[in-house]
Amino acid sequence: MSDWDGSSKANTTGYRIFIMLLKMGGTGPAYLLLRFVAFYYFLFSARANRAIRYYLRQRLHFSGLKAIRLRYCNYYWFGQALIDRIVLMAGIKNKFTFNFDGEAYLKEMVAGGKGGLLLSAHIGNWEIAGHLLKRLNTKIHIVMYDGEQQQIKEYLNSVTGERNAHIIIIKDAISHIYEIMEALNNNELVCMHSDRFLPGNKTLSADFLGAPAAFPAGPFTIAAKLAVPVSFVFALKESATHYHFFATPGAIYKDRPQKDNPEAILADFIEQVTLKVQQYPDQWYNYYPFWEKDKRINPS
Repeated sequence: MSDWDGSSKANTTGYRIFIMLLKMGGTGPAYLLLRFVAFYYFLFSARANRAIRYYLRQRLHFSGLKAIRLRYCNYYWFGQALIDRIVLMAGIKNKFTFNFDGEAYLKEMVAGGKGGLLLSAHIGNWEIAGHLLKRLNTKIHIVMYDGEQQQIKEYLNSVTGERNAHIIIIKDAISHIYEIMEALNNNELVCMHSDRFLPGNKTLSADFLGAPAAFPAGPFTIAAKLAVPVSFVFALKESATHYHFFATPGAIYKDRPQKDNPEAILADFIEQVTLKVQQYPDQWYNYYPFWEKDKRINPS
């Protein structure tokens, strides 16, 4: 199947090894082991390699050795994102520092008392972004697919504790839609990934990096129909210990006659994601054929 299937490819043993290293020596030993793990995926993860190679070569137009180096760095940064999530959520001692661009916009959304919708993509570290949102002193809801195996989920919860945000699990039925609406009606913040969907979900098609790609219709439909501010948020890693958090000003699209439709909101979202992938090309973490052209070239 060429689409994302909603599942995680991790295993409990791998998490146990990295968590042991984190507890013994911090991120240094864990990052060192990660170099070898990333190299393994760089060599042998055929499906992910095809997808990332297409993204780097055909969409961002990197050539030769530069694309190869970025493909390895992509796996390495992704591994760091998983490790860093555990470090922060478990309270493991670390040297992380953060820049906050646009945090004032989110504080304005909270102060405005209308709740808000925060849309992001699988670029950078969404888990870190969610963790940093606790600075806003309001209830946070994160909408996500329940793709992790139950055994892994239970083990991570035993190490890190429950997330500080409330998780809304996307289900085949529409019960999660009611949870989202209830949270927004209570003037709370709802965070949603807006770049992945499961087969059968309603989608919108738009040009992204010069070629058509499908996006889930749900987040943009909600943003168009409700009079709540919408911000696009990202957390990108700039060094081994430094993250940069970005948020755009909250916009109430329902009040904008030229923008009160899902397609217009998607266009604004794509504009922001494009800026981020151009600035951080090795932190795009969609390991499946994302573009329609890629699906035709690599159908499996």
